[in-house]
Amino acid sequence: MWNGCYLRNCGKRRTLPTGVTPNHLHAQVSSILKGSNIALFINCSISLSTGCLLILIIAFHYKDIRLFIIDHNQVDWRIAMTSHRVLVITLELLVCVIHPVGTYWEVGFHANSSSSAPLCVSNHHREALMDMELLLSVLMFLRLYLVHRAILLHSKVLLSASYRSIGSLNNINFTFRFVLKILMNKYPARTLLVFILFFWLTASWMLTLCERQTQATTGHMDTAMWLIAITFLTVGYGDVAPNTSCGKAVCLFTGVMGVACTAMLVAVVTKMLALNKGEKHVHFFMLDIQISKRIRHAAANVLRECWLLHRTKLTKGNRGEHRRHQRCLLEAIRVFRHLRLKQKKLRDYVSEMVDLPKMQMIMCDLSANWNNSYRELEQRILSMEQKLDELSRCFQQTSELLSQVLRHRNPEIR
Repeated sequence: MWNGCYLRNCGKRRTLPTGVTPNHLHAQVSSILKGSNIALFINCSISLSTGCLLILIIAFHYKDIRLFIIDHNQVDWRIAMTSHRVLVITLELLVCVIHPVGTYWEVGFHANSSSSAPLCVSNHHREALMDMELLLSVLMFLRLYLVHRAILLHSKVLLSASYRSIGSLNNINFTFRFVLKILMNKYPARTLLVFILFFWLTASWMLTLCERQTQATTGHMDTAMWLIAITFLTVGYGDVAPNTSCGKAVCLFTGVMGVACTAMLVAVVTKMLALNKGEKHVHFFMLDIQISKRIRHAAANVLRECWLLHRTKLTKGNRGEHRRHQRCLLEAIRVFRHLRLKQKKLRDYVSEMVDLPKMQMIMCDLSANWNNSYRELEQRILSMEQKLDELSRCFQQTSELLSQVLRHRNPEIR
């Protein structure tokens, strides 16, 4: 047994615990090295994808600056480099360059260790690497801002020339908010479902990263998905709970988003169950017909009870039958009044449903008819003025002819 064997660890010398052989120790070291190689390969892939992402972001902003120069007829590209644009580009590059690099340091530490002595890393160094790995992994989720840019650039609204021309005439900026409103109005259930699934998977992965250090059940993906689901639905059975501050923050944010998505879901379901204009008109029309039939039956019942009460008075029957017919008459009158009031409320509600586009079209037709009538009236007045001028000229000519004739017959008249 290797109780007297000493190992080198950060300048200190420690003995092997009882029951641990060098073969077991070397097997553990080889497994650690194998896991480090896998982690190194994954981190190399992440670094390579991060470099590609940075190149694409630089190309995107280069195209954006080129479009700005073309739109404003500028020659020097430095005119487009405002302070705000420089700040935005810098922030995007800083956000996208963040990725886990702790594995490189750990592998370098292993490589610098002596080959003869077994590999041991101090707890302080390992905890620092794990904390840094967790922080950088969580900060990588800041890249999700690229999702809204991808949705905006690949949306049919931005790619459609008719949309952009009409929007430019109405001074509408084609931003992600405008595209999201169009998607929620056109595909409300599908958009909300995709958002909930995407948020569920993202929050579950973040919770798994936060809880992986504690070696708890919440560090597994299936348990994290269950915890995020019950937190999102504001159920909270209490069977699973986060252990770290990071996990608690993720669950808190999930609960807030769950309440917001529930409110949006209620609005979407209400909109889907609401009747459109045509359905409302048909429904209220049928209700009006049914109430009219019931009013006619109630009026007939009133007349019948009046006739029965009158006949009871003429035949002088017993007082019990007379009182019974009186009660029936009062009940029939009450039902008749209730139905009339119900019909009145229904018609008032139907009259309040004003179709604004239809009313606008009617007003436009009326104004067009008034303009046409006004023009016709002006033309008639002008024609009357012309005719009056002709009549006045005819009267003048007639008076001149009469005066000439009279002078010719009576030359002495001057």
